[in-house]
Amino acid sequence: MMKKLLFLFLFFNVTHTSFAQKNEAKISLQFENATKIEIIEQIESVTDYRFYFIESWIDDTLISGNYNNAPLKTVLNDIFKNTVINYYISTNHQIILTNNSLIRDELPINFIENESTKFDSNTNSEPVFFNEGNLNKNEYLEIIKIGKETTNASRENFKLSGYVRNKVTKEPLVDLVLMVKNQDITAVTNQDGFYSLTLPSGENLIEFKSLVIKDLVKKIVIYNDGKANFDLDANAEVQLDEIVITSQKDRNVAEVIAGITKIELEEIKTIPLVLGERDLLKIATALPGISTAGEGASGYNVRGGKADQNLILIDEGIVYSPTHFFGIFSALNPYTVGSLEIYKGNIPVEFGGRLSSVFDIKTKKSNIEKLSGEAAIGPVTSNLMLEIPVVKEKSSLLVGARGTYSDWVLKSLDDESLNNSEASFYDFIIKYDHKINDNNTIETTGYYSKDKFSITSDSLYSYSNQLATLKWNHTFNKKSKGSVILNNSQYQFNIGFEGNGDKNFDLNYKINETLLKLKMSTTINDKHKLNYGVSSKLYTLNPGSKEPLGENSIIEPIIISKERALESAVFISDNFKVNKKLSLSLGLRYSFYASLGEASERIYEAGQPRNEGTLIDTKNHSKNEVIKTYGGLEIRTSARYFLTEDLSIKGGYSSTFQYIHALSNNTTQSPLDTWKLSDSNIKPQQANQFNLGIYKNLEDYELSVEAYYKTSKDILDYKVGADLLLNELVETEVFQGVGKSYGVEFLAKKNKGNLNGWLAYSYSRSLIKLDSEFSEERVNNGEYFPANYDKPHDFSLVANYKMTKRFSVSFNFAYQTGRPVTYPVGTYTYLDKEYALYSNRNEFRIPDYFRLDLGLNIEGNHKIKKLAHSFWNISIYNVLGRNNPYSVFFVTENGQIKAYKSSIFSIPVPTITYNIKF
Repeated sequence: MMKKLLFLFLFFNVTHTSFAQKNEAKISLQFENATKIEIIEQIESVTDYRFYFIESWIDDTLISGNYNNAPLKTVLNDIFKNTVINYYISTNHQIILTNNSLIRDELPINFIENESTKFDSNTNSEPVFFNEGNLNKNEYLEIIKIGKETTNASRENFKLSGYVRNKVTKEPLVDLVLMVKNQDITAVTNQDGFYSLTLPSGENLIEFKSLVIKDLVKKIVIYNDGKANFDLDANAEVQLDEIVITSQKDRNVAEVIAGITKIELEEIKTIPLVLGERDLLKIATALPGISTAGEGASGYNVRGGKADQNLILIDEGIVYSPTHFFGIFSALNPYTVGSLEIYKGNIPVEFGGRLSSVFDIKTKKSNIEKLSGEAAIGPVTSNLMLEIPVVKEKSSLLVGARGTYSDWVLKSLDDESLNNSEASFYDFIIKYDHKINDNNTIETTGYYSKDKFSITSDSLYSYSNQLATLKWNHTFNKKSKGSVILNNSQYQFNIGFEGNGDKNFDLNYKINETLLKLKMSTTINDKHKLNYGVSSKLYTLNPGSKEPLGENSIIEPIIISKERALESAVFISDNFKVNKKLSLSLGLRYSFYASLGEASERIYEAGQPRNEGTLIDTKNHSKNEVIKTYGGLEIRTSARYFLTEDLSIKGGYSSTFQYIHALSNNTTQSPLDTWKLSDSNIKPQQANQFNLGIYKNLEDYELSVEAYYKTSKDILDYKVGADLLLNELVETEVFQGVGKSYGVEFLAKKNKGNLNGWLAYSYSRSLIKLDSEFSEERVNNGEYFPANYDKPHDFSLVANYKMTKRFSVSFNFAYQTGRPVTYPVGTYTYLDKEYALYSNRNEFRIPDYFRLDLGLNIEGNHKIKKLAHSFWNISIYNVLGRNNPYSVFFVTENGQIKAYKSSIFSIPVPTITYNIKF
């Protein structure tokens, strides 16, 4: 009450002196490139008016003007146009400047009779009064005013937007929820920390909720459209919570598209490590619907799809081989990754070219305020990441480098065979972000990785990935924004053989693709948000060359003709909010593919199996001539319906095309596999997926059950003993058949408390059918049989228990059904030689896989002011010493067939890793 009496005293004093201004003052004034304070001083010098204000409110923008006998209000309106400054002119020649607010000549109606009177956004005729008694003392930090109050405002709602960052590191706070108290208004920050809210005029209390900050409230008084950026203090105790999969509040329930998994790097540090490496992709395989064909396999199988059916992107650039050491390590520098989103259900329309999933990896936003970084030392690898400001508040550089010293370890062992071996890798990434202005930013990323290994002294294998991406982001207005993306990705491998004989050779393979994409986002209204764009990708593929190495080599050179193709698409989607309960995502993508010359098109006899005997003609095509075209409409639709506020059901349908195929007759994907573009003899792959799920949130738990059914056609498989490398007639070595996969995925996740983690279980099947009227192109009598990666049962349990603020223990348990294998079931004699008789393809299975890992995590002290934060991880991988077979193979020795199995880690593997962050 005392505050309002003080206000009344000041208010009546002003109204008494101002009453009514019948004769408005007029002045003559001229100024050029002057500050507002200089202009105020000039007005005071030529008139008897005096200004009262707080100097910090006035910006130092330079303005010019020329007025001759102009009304004083006209001059003041021009001076303070596009600012938040209001003014009040009293009759005793006092000009009072206010920040946002208005001083009125009359009190609002019923002000004295009703102390609880609030601002009426419908009439805009009453001022805003704050009653702090309604809030706890520390519930909000400050009052923020946006725009300036007017007496004749006609709008009821205004747009507030801006960025939310970590106050210390200046990194964007992603997936932070902004909720307006007592109103059904929310927003979530995107990858850049950007948010947008539509608020009613006047007072609004906005709650900020995230896993990495303490919940807080800020009071916003909004009078016009405006921007507000927030630098928030991260909560150190919350940051150390051992949560692996994170999501915004109720995201799993509210998200329209099903089958999205998001992993944040900051929350995986407590998971037991293998050889000291944090690995987002390894964590992904502990989630339902994502698996590998075996320990050490370099690819990933998502919902029954082949390993080549995943689009793995780093800042929009594709990575063809995402692993080091044949799958033991990820090829991603863990400290430079900001987030990983995996789309395994309905893939957004902007992505195409793969059937099963998209791994959308975003590098982190670098610190634009000060130099910072992170480093780790492990038993096999070391890692360094630096964040370097270039122009403060505008641009920064992110640099990451990682390498292994395994060569030094191998040469230090007392084993001659290992002394002569070689096994090493390194990767390097650099990213530059530059903010041109509020509407334009530029991002550019460069990435390179290389592996070298030699199991025998005469052969050296190497493979590498490299990509470069340039992205321009532009905001057109408050409703529309867009991006232009240009990137180039390359993958290549080399095999060098230098023996003691005359058959030394050098073998090379390379694939190159360049992408140009324009994508746009437009918010039509509260119900419709459009995403649309176009893209075009040029493939240049070198299927391989083999050349003699050294003067004495008698190897005949082999050079396979290059392949070129253009893949283009146009896409659009509408995120349609039908009502509070029902939301739809309706998307269309039309893709067009053209196989291009210069190339030779091989024509086979119609109605006959493809082989050298049925090849009847070869047609040569000139450079850029279109050889064969494919295309089709891809539908991406999904729907979400709220049964209750924390329970929803989702369903969807998607169709996809894939115009590129991996060639391998191994049971698992290898970095030395080659790729083949679709042409007149090999059709593109196609798939259709239906999914349905139910999602429930409890106080500390997230629960979900998803089911899917997927059909596919023109899936490549291979003849027994197929020769795929450096084969000009590779189409004679492959089949194209149909496939189907189906399954149910269950996930239970606990996010809060001292004990947290998740339990994941999948039941899934993946079957292939290779049928033909010709027996040589028929497998297993033309019936469905399990794919190499068909593993019906997949169970994972990941948990962490926080004993104190510094100490926690974690464990990881995994169980999987053994993958299919073809066994010899007998022998037969042909031309006096005995041969093994094998079962139907993939009729049997290798032993089931299970593994237990344990870890102890030790944080450094929690002092606020210290040079750096340290973190120790002590873990044991495969505690039980389980000899999980990676593969089973058979060798004939002395007329007998013997079975062998190989494994990657058959004993417990202890690891101590030291991490430091500064």
